[in-house]
Amino acid sequence: MSDTNTPSDTNTPTDLVLDVKGLEGGYGQIQVLHGLDFHVADGEIVVILGANGAGKTTTLRAVSGMIPRTGSVKLRGDDISNAKAPDLVRQGVAHVPQGRGTLPELSVEDNLRVGAYIRDDNEIDADIDQWFDVYPVLRERKNQRAGSLSGGEQQMLAVSRALMSRPSLLLLDEPSLGLAPIIVAELFERFAEINKETGTTMLVVEQNAQLALGIGDRGYVLESGEIFTEGPADELINDDAIRKAYLGV
Repeated sequence: MSDTNTPSDTNTPTDLVLDVKGLEGGYGQIQVLHGLDFHVADGEIVVILGANGAGKTTTLRAVSGMIPRTGSVKLRGDDISNAKAPDLVRQGVAHVPQGRGTLPELSVEDNLRVGAYIRDDNEIDADIDQWFDVYPVLRERKNQRAGSLSGGEQQMLAVSRALMSRPSLLLLDEPSLGLAPIIVAELFERFAEINKETGTTMLVVEQNAQLALGIGDRGYVLESGEIFTEGPADELINDDAIRKAYLGV
Protein backbone atom coordinates (compact mmCIF):
# COMPACT_ATOMS: atom_id res chain seq x y z
CA MET A 1 0.00 0.00 0.00
CA SER A 2 1.17 3.48 -0.73
CA ASP A 3 2.62 5.67 2.00
CA THR A 4 -0.40 7.49 3.43
CA ASN A 5 1.45 9.90 5.67
CA THR A 6 2.86 12.59 3.41
CA PRO A 7 2.05 12.30 -0.27
CA SER A 8 4.42 14.35 -2.38
CA ASP A 9 5.19 14.90 -6.03
CA THR A 10 8.88 14.07 -5.81
CA ASN A 11 9.05 13.22 -9.52
CA THR A 12 7.13 16.21 -10.81
CA PRO A 13 7.58 16.47 -14.60
CA THR A 14 8.56 19.73 -16.23
CA ASP A 15 5.81 19.75 -18.88
CA LEU A 16 3.00 20.66 -16.50
CA VAL A 17 -0.37 21.90 -17.69
CA LEU A 18 -1.67 22.30 -14.14
CA ASP A 19 0.40 22.74 -10.98
CA VAL A 20 -1.45 23.23 -7.69
CA LYS A 21 0.20 23.95 -4.34
CA GLY A 22 -1.44 24.47 -0.96
CA LEU A 23 -4.97 24.70 -2.38
CA GLU A 24 -7.61 25.62 0.17
CA GLY A 25 -11.24 26.44 -0.42
CA GLY A 26 -14.76 25.93 0.79
CA TYR A 27 -18.17 27.51 1.21
CA GLY A 28 -18.67 30.46 3.53
CA GLN A 29 -17.18 29.62 6.90
CA ILE A 30 -16.83 25.94 6.02
CA GLN A 31 -13.34 25.02 4.83
CA VAL A 32 -13.40 21.88 2.68
CA LEU A 33 -9.91 21.71 1.17
CA HIS A 34 -6.84 21.69 3.38
CA GLY A 35 -3.67 22.42 1.45
CA LEU A 36 -3.82 20.17 -1.62
CA ASP A 37 -0.72 19.67 -3.75
CA PHE A 38 -1.17 17.97 -7.11
CA HIS A 39 -0.24 18.33 -10.75
CA VAL A 40 -1.31 17.26 -14.23
CA ALA A 41 1.29 16.88 -16.97
CA ASP A 42 0.74 17.55 -20.64
CA GLY A 43 -1.39 14.81 -22.24
CA GLU A 44 -2.20 13.03 -19.00
CA ILE A 45 -5.53 11.81 -17.67
CA VAL A 46 -5.39 12.33 -13.91
CA VAL A 47 -8.18 11.05 -11.68
CA ILE A 48 -9.31 12.42 -8.31
CA LEU A 49 -11.14 9.81 -6.23
CA GLY A 50 -12.70 9.62 -2.80
CA ALA A 51 -15.89 9.01 -0.89
CA ASN A 52 -18.85 11.39 -0.85
CA GLY A 53 -17.90 14.57 0.97
CA ALA A 54 -14.17 14.09 0.48
CA GLY A 55 -13.85 17.36 -1.47
CA LYS A 56 -13.61 16.13 -5.05
CA THR A 57 -16.09 18.51 -6.65
CA THR A 58 -14.87 21.36 -4.47
CA THR A 59 -11.35 20.76 -5.81
CA LEU A 60 -12.47 21.28 -9.40
CA ARG A 61 -14.54 24.31 -8.45
CA ALA A 62 -11.55 25.83 -6.70
CA VAL A 63 -9.21 25.14 -9.63
CA SER A 64 -11.64 26.71 -12.10
CA GLY A 65 -12.27 29.79 -9.95
CA MET A 66 -15.91 29.04 -9.17
CA ILE A 67 -15.40 29.42 -5.40
CA PRO A 68 -12.99 31.50 -3.27
CA ARG A 69 -9.61 29.80 -2.90
CA THR A 70 -6.13 30.30 -1.57
CA GLY A 71 -2.89 28.66 -2.58
CA SER A 72 -1.03 28.56 -5.87
CA VAL A 73 -2.69 27.45 -9.12
CA LYS A 74 -0.56 27.58 -12.25
CA LEU A 75 -1.61 26.82 -15.81
CA ARG A 76 1.38 26.08 -18.05
CA GLY A 77 3.51 28.08 -15.64
CA ASP A 78 1.22 31.12 -15.49
CA ASP A 79 -0.30 32.00 -12.13
CA ILE A 80 -4.10 31.79 -12.39
CA SER A 81 -4.73 31.84 -8.64
CA ASN A 82 -6.84 34.99 -8.90
CA ALA A 83 -8.55 34.22 -12.20
CA LYS A 84 -12.29 33.66 -12.37
CA ALA A 85 -14.08 30.98 -14.37
CA PRO A 86 -14.88 33.09 -17.49
CA ASP A 87 -11.25 34.21 -17.78
CA LEU A 88 -9.99 30.64 -17.52
CA VAL A 89 -11.94 29.56 -20.59
CA ARG A 90 -9.89 32.02 -22.63
CA GLN A 91 -6.74 30.65 -21.01
CA GLY A 92 -7.53 27.10 -22.08
CA VAL A 93 -9.54 25.55 -19.24
CA ALA A 94 -12.93 23.92 -19.92
CA HIS A 95 -15.06 22.62 -17.05
CA VAL A 96 -17.88 20.10 -17.47
CA PRO A 97 -19.73 20.45 -14.15
CA GLN A 98 -21.56 17.80 -12.20
CA GLY A 99 -25.08 17.41 -13.55
CA ARG A 100 -24.17 17.93 -17.23
CA GLY A 101 -23.55 21.44 -18.55
CA THR A 102 -25.83 22.23 -21.47
CA LEU A 103 -28.20 25.06 -22.34
CA PRO A 104 -31.47 23.09 -22.36
CA GLU A 105 -33.52 25.48 -24.48
CA LEU A 106 -30.96 25.62 -27.29
CA SER A 107 -30.51 22.98 -29.96
CA VAL A 108 -27.64 20.53 -29.90
CA GLU A 109 -25.86 22.39 -32.70
CA ASP A 110 -26.38 25.77 -31.06
CA ASN A 111 -24.93 24.42 -27.81
CA LEU A 112 -21.80 23.48 -29.71
CA ARG A 113 -21.58 26.91 -31.30
CA VAL A 114 -21.91 28.54 -27.89
CA GLY A 115 -19.00 26.37 -26.75
CA ALA A 116 -16.84 28.07 -29.39
CA TYR A 117 -17.78 31.61 -28.35
CA ILE A 118 -14.18 32.58 -27.52
CA ARG A 119 -12.95 31.59 -30.96
CA ASP A 120 -12.56 33.73 -34.05
CA ASP A 121 -11.57 31.34 -36.79
CA ASN A 122 -13.08 29.50 -39.74
CA GLU A 123 -12.78 25.97 -38.35
CA ILE A 124 -15.80 25.95 -36.04
CA ASP A 125 -17.98 24.04 -38.51
CA ALA A 126 -15.23 21.47 -38.99
CA ASP A 127 -14.96 21.00 -35.24
CA ILE A 128 -18.72 20.52 -34.94
CA ASP A 129 -18.47 17.80 -37.59
CA GLN A 130 -15.58 16.27 -35.67
CA TRP A 131 -17.63 15.90 -32.48
CA PHE A 132 -20.61 14.67 -34.46
CA ASP A 133 -18.29 11.95 -35.76
CA VAL A 134 -17.21 11.10 -32.22
CA TYR A 135 -20.80 11.06 -30.96
CA PRO A 136 -23.00 10.19 -34.00
CA VAL A 137 -26.21 10.38 -31.96
CA LEU A 138 -25.60 14.12 -31.58
CA ARG A 139 -25.61 14.53 -35.37
CA GLU A 140 -28.96 12.74 -35.47
CA ARG A 141 -30.28 15.13 -32.81
CA LYS A 142 -28.53 18.32 -33.96
CA ASN A 143 -31.79 20.28 -34.30
CA GLN A 144 -33.31 18.88 -31.11
CA ARG A 145 -33.46 20.87 -27.85
CA ALA A 146 -30.64 19.83 -25.52
CA GLY A 147 -33.08 19.54 -22.63
CA SER A 148 -34.97 16.79 -24.44
CA LEU A 149 -31.94 14.50 -24.76
CA SER A 150 -31.36 11.48 -22.57
CA GLY A 151 -28.90 11.79 -19.68
CA GLY A 152 -26.16 10.05 -21.62
CA GLU A 153 -26.72 12.20 -24.68
CA GLN A 154 -26.63 15.35 -22.57
CA GLN A 155 -23.29 14.26 -21.12
CA MET A 156 -21.92 13.65 -24.62
CA LEU A 157 -23.11 17.12 -25.61
CA ALA A 158 -21.65 18.73 -22.48
CA VAL A 159 -18.24 17.23 -23.20
CA SER A 160 -18.36 18.14 -26.90
CA ARG A 161 -19.45 21.68 -26.07
CA ALA A 162 -16.52 22.07 -23.67
CA LEU A 163 -14.10 20.76 -26.29
CA MET A 164 -15.35 23.30 -28.84
CA SER A 165 -13.21 25.90 -27.06
CA ARG A 166 -10.15 23.76 -27.86
CA PRO A 167 -8.99 23.67 -24.24
CA SER A 168 -5.55 22.59 -23.12
CA LEU A 169 -7.15 21.25 -19.92
CA LEU A 170 -10.56 19.58 -19.60
CA LEU A 171 -12.07 19.27 -16.12
CA LEU A 172 -14.71 16.54 -15.80
CA ASP A 173 -16.83 16.40 -12.64
CA GLU A 174 -18.54 13.04 -11.98
CA PRO A 175 -19.34 12.29 -15.65
CA SER A 176 -20.91 8.94 -14.70
CA LEU A 177 -23.44 10.46 -12.29
CA GLY A 178 -26.97 9.15 -12.86
CA LEU A 179 -26.13 7.22 -16.03
CA ALA A 180 -26.66 3.56 -16.87
CA PRO A 181 -23.49 1.42 -16.67
CA ILE A 182 -23.42 0.70 -20.41
CA ILE A 183 -23.58 4.44 -21.19
CA VAL A 184 -20.86 5.17 -18.63
CA ALA A 185 -18.56 2.56 -20.14
CA GLU A 186 -19.01 4.10 -23.59
CA LEU A 187 -18.36 7.61 -22.27
CA PHE A 188 -15.10 6.62 -20.62
CA GLU A 189 -13.98 4.74 -23.70
CA ARG A 190 -14.54 7.93 -25.68
CA PHE A 191 -12.64 10.01 -23.11
CA ALA A 192 -9.62 7.77 -23.60
CA GLU A 193 -9.91 8.04 -27.39
CA ILE A 194 -10.24 11.83 -27.28
CA ASN A 195 -7.18 12.06 -25.04
CA LYS A 196 -5.16 9.84 -27.35
CA GLU A 197 -6.29 11.41 -30.63
CA THR A 198 -6.32 15.10 -29.67
CA GLY A 199 -3.81 15.15 -26.81
CA THR A 200 -6.33 16.93 -24.56
CA THR A 201 -5.14 16.86 -20.94
CA MET A 202 -7.87 15.79 -18.50
CA LEU A 203 -8.51 16.05 -14.77
CA VAL A 204 -11.40 13.75 -13.87
CA VAL A 205 -13.33 13.67 -10.59
CA GLU A 206 -15.16 10.38 -10.33
CA GLN A 207 -16.64 7.84 -7.92
CA ASN A 208 -16.52 4.96 -10.39
CA ALA A 209 -12.93 4.11 -9.57
CA GLN A 210 -12.71 1.05 -11.77
CA LEU A 211 -13.56 2.93 -14.96
CA ALA A 212 -11.72 6.12 -14.10
CA LEU A 213 -8.46 4.42 -13.19
CA GLY A 214 -8.90 2.18 -16.21
CA ILE A 215 -8.33 5.16 -18.52
CA GLY A 216 -6.18 7.26 -16.18
CA ASP A 217 -2.43 7.69 -15.95
CA ARG A 218 -2.31 8.68 -12.29
CA GLY A 219 -4.69 9.18 -9.40
CA TYR A 220 -5.10 11.07 -6.15
CA VAL A 221 -7.33 9.81 -3.34
CA LEU A 222 -8.96 12.47 -1.18
CA GLU A 223 -10.07 12.01 2.41
CA SER A 224 -11.71 14.89 4.31
CA GLY A 225 -10.24 17.52 2.00
CA GLU A 226 -6.69 16.18 2.10
CA ILE A 227 -4.73 13.93 -0.24
CA PHE A 228 -4.62 10.55 1.45
CA THR A 229 -2.46 8.90 -1.17
CA GLU A 230 -1.47 9.14 -4.82
CA GLY A 231 0.22 7.04 -7.47
CA PRO A 232 0.09 5.51 -10.93
CA ALA A 233 -3.43 4.38 -11.84
CA ASP A 234 -2.47 0.72 -12.18
CA GLU A 235 -0.94 0.70 -8.71
CA LEU A 236 -3.97 2.31 -7.08
CA ILE A 237 -6.45 0.02 -8.78
CA ASN A 238 -4.50 -3.05 -7.67
CA ASP A 239 -3.96 -1.94 -4.06
CA ASP A 240 -6.50 -4.04 -2.14
CA ALA A 241 -6.48 -1.86 0.97
CA ILE A 242 -7.18 1.32 -1.00
CA ARG A 243 -9.76 -0.40 -3.18
CA LYS A 244 -11.78 -1.60 -0.22
CA ALA A 245 -11.40 1.41 2.07
CA TYR A 246 -11.50 4.33 -0.36
CA LEU A 247 -12.48 3.36 -3.87
CA GLY A 248 -15.42 1.09 -3.21
CA VAL A 249 -14.27 -1.59 -5.66
